[in-house]
Amino acid sequence: MFLHVGGEVMVAKKDIIAVISADTKRSVITREFFDVARDEGFLVHIAHKGKEKSYVLTGREIYISPISCTTLKKRCAAGIAMSEEGIEKRSHENYE
Repeated sequence: MFLHVGGEVMVAKKDIIAVISADTKRSVITREFFDVARDEGFLVHIAHKGKEKSYVLTGREIYISPISCTTLKKRCAAGIAMSEEGIEKRSHENYE
């Protein structure tokens, strides 16, 4: 299953390590982490400048998303994701 994280980008749900609010970038340690990630070429900008709401961390990239953490969490919890065939909606029971 894939999660739509903004723009035309979908990420395999199994590859997502964390989803972090853009507000956390105020922390010195977090800023340093993202500075290094930018310098190393790991950041993928999906959101327009000033529209960043969350960071989706995977093992390969960090996606800067215009979609809030809350919305991404709801999409996962509701079982709304993309498969190769299209949009699927599953209940919580299917994930247990």
